[in-house]
Amino acid sequence: MPTTPTRRQWLAAAAASPLALQLPPPAIARQAPPAPAALAPLNRFPRVVQESYVEQVRAAEKKGADLRAALKTKADAEGYVRGVREKIAKCFGPFPEKTPLNAQVTGTLDRDAYTVEKVVFESRPRFFVTANLYLPKGAKGPRPGVIGSCGHSDDGKAAPAYQSFAQGLARLGYVCLIFDPIGQGERSQYPHVEKPDRPRLGVGEHLLAGNQQFLVGEFFGSWRAWDGVRALDYLLSRPEVDPKHVGVTGNSGGGTMTTWLCGLDQRWTMAAPSCFVTTFRRNLENELPADTEQCPPHCLALGLDHADFLAAMAPKPVAILAQERDFFDVRGAEEAYRRLKHLYELLGADENVKLHIGPQGHGYSVENREAMYQWFNKATGISDANTEPKLTIEKEADLWAAPKGQVSELKSRTVFSFTKERAETHAKAHAELRKKAEQFPVKDLRAGPRALLLHYLDLPVAPGVPVPLGIRQIEGVPDFRILRNAGNRKYPKPHATSYAVETEKGVFAVVYRLADEAHIARPPKTDAPAILYVSHHSADAELRDEPLLADVMKAEPKATFYAMDVRGVGESRPDTCGGTKEFLTPYGSDYFYAIHGIMLDRPYVGQKTLDVLRVLAWLADIGHNEIHLVAKGWGAIPATFAAVISDAVKRVTLKNALTSYRDVATTETYNWPLSAFVPDVLSTFDLPDCYKVLEAKGLKQVEPVGANARIS
Repeated sequence: MPTTPTRRQWLAAAAASPLALQLPPPAIARQAPPAPAALAPLNRFPRVVQESYVEQVRAAEKKGADLRAALKTKADAEGYVRGVREKIAKCFGPFPEKTPLNAQVTGTLDRDAYTVEKVVFESRPRFFVTANLYLPKGAKGPRPGVIGSCGHSDDGKAAPAYQSFAQGLARLGYVCLIFDPIGQGERSQYPHVEKPDRPRLGVGEHLLAGNQQFLVGEFFGSWRAWDGVRALDYLLSRPEVDPKHVGVTGNSGGGTMTTWLCGLDQRWTMAAPSCFVTTFRRNLENELPADTEQCPPHCLALGLDHADFLAAMAPKPVAILAQERDFFDVRGAEEAYRRLKHLYELLGADENVKLHIGPQGHGYSVENREAMYQWFNKATGISDANTEPKLTIEKEADLWAAPKGQVSELKSRTVFSFTKERAETHAKAHAELRKKAEQFPVKDLRAGPRALLLHYLDLPVAPGVPVPLGIRQIEGVPDFRILRNAGNRKYPKPHATSYAVETEKGVFAVVYRLADEAHIARPPKTDAPAILYVSHHSADAELRDEPLLADVMKAEPKATFYAMDVRGVGESRPDTCGGTKEFLTPYGSDYFYAIHGIMLDRPYVGQKTLDVLRVLAWLADIGHNEIHLVAKGWGAIPATFAAVISDAVKRVTLKNALTSYRDVATTETYNWPLSAFVPDVLSTFDLPDCYKVLEAKGLKQVEPVGANARIS
């Protein structure tokens, strides 16, 4: 038996001739064979959701293009401006009544050519806004005023780029009020939340508060814009300000608010949004996610685009400030400019619109700030300066208007507190309606759950289904593809056939049919009962890992078993917005398509419900007239809605189904995605109402979960 050389022998061997040293080879320890690699979830259609949305957004863009192409006269242009104002109001309104600002100046900084007043005001009762008012020294009479809107800086108004333009304007003779956005600077909404549940400032806070607001019919962008409207109210209350010259500017997220505010308040006399204006189509095609407030509900359905918000203030002066190397596609800025130029020419004011493209990447660079100064100077005549004055950047704490630099020290209300209050108000109203009628708690008590869901989810239905006027109908049985065998996927049955069911043009729901015998063709006609499972994240993976499925198959051995992925998960989990690994992140593809669905008036969960309904129609065509619908987690919501709508569903089993939307709306930090939400749902109904309806179909709930659930 060979022996292993000692360490001394090996050292000696290093200096000896290989032929002189006849050492046996070292013994090699036996290694266990490597464990088989885990099967990655199947993902054969990662682009279908993206391409479907691109087609829809292009159609929305064409709607606006057709309207603009018809503009031939000044009267046409004036009518167009009135029209976009009305559409914008539908996206953002109605605003609340104006309440006392209760403004306070909490401190002052005295500088060489200007002073800075630290201001706190209430845009809504007990909802505090922190701001800095830059006042030029030595001014004789009222001066032009400017509202400054900040981008996504953690330090809000104290960010150097935003201090720079506010201070630069003051040194040129303007009065500038710059305020902190919600969730930034001194206005954190979640300072009391312990890590790791506390969202990051800016984007994190905007998404957490904003997504939740949709459940109660609110739009975070309206809240942000309302702060801007009330900031203008405060600015115009100051005797130092000339109301005949009032402008607005901002960069990135501040460019967003500048753009929206142009369409929402007619008091502006000039505007200069920076690093935002492009087109919705460019953002979508470039897979660029944007915050909740940057995606107004209904806007794409109404044919609106970024340029239309600026068109709403025509023919007043507006300059689009872009950057050549920005992630906001400069080609979209050029398109927005061409649209505005045509409109302004018809209005006889083509000199009042401008496009400036700076050489930098994203940011309010000195080149763009100087373009803004020049544009406002042209509009007001206050200065002939073409360059930025020398600036002195302050420390963040020196600009604080609230104690310790947070409005929470003033006991300010949070966005969540309003959302929770509204949800609870709706719940009380619904309870009163339930006392009057054992029906869905709707304003018209004669309306049924089916019609209600069809309306809220913007769903088409098959012919013959009784629905209200205005509901689209879809005809025929969906076409399908038979996919090649994916090999042994270790499912509960030895054989599986995969079908890609085309639920609408270009969109496929992949369905697996499990069987004891091999089958490579279309599903055989049969009137046997069927089980249809709607997955949480991946039907392929859950067929291996979810014990509920084996239990259901064992309990119903005569039923044909199918499992499906709705669009956007599993087989069609998008590889966009940074790839499939970013799918579940706040800015990932799941959010990306959910927020676009809201802009298109097609809630993502409604599109997923359509997938279930179309697969049910496909199964009915096969001959299955008794279907047991089973679902888990995310899939339980579209399955619930489909079960309420479809008469083909006779039984329902839900695992890890959300208890209620109210629970999400009244829980400060929740884990359910925007893709599961129905806009304004709580004004009319909630999931328990659907579950009540499904009791007649033998609903079985397995381990229902609340707002904070993390479903495996």
